[in-house]
Amino acid sequence: MKARVVVTLKNGVLDPQGKAIEGALKSLGVEGVESVRQGKVFDVEVTGADAAAAKAQLTAACEKLLANTVIENYQIDV
Repeated sequence: MKARVVVTLKNGVLDPQGKAIEGALKSLGVEGVESVRQGKVFDVEVTGADAAAAKAQLTAACEKLLANTVIENYQIDV
């Protein structure tokens, strides 16, 4: 079973990488970009056919490793 975990910074957390990307896009002439917030995506293959169990496993993985829950949010799509 395939799943995707998206980790993003919480609102209010400074995002220097996002600001750098935003500045680079403007310097490249890309118009219409008001702001950029960076994050990370994990594509995970989980054994078994139970989506709820897979989501529980990935929640544990996020809490232990994939996300810094002090400053990041995560979303799991199974």
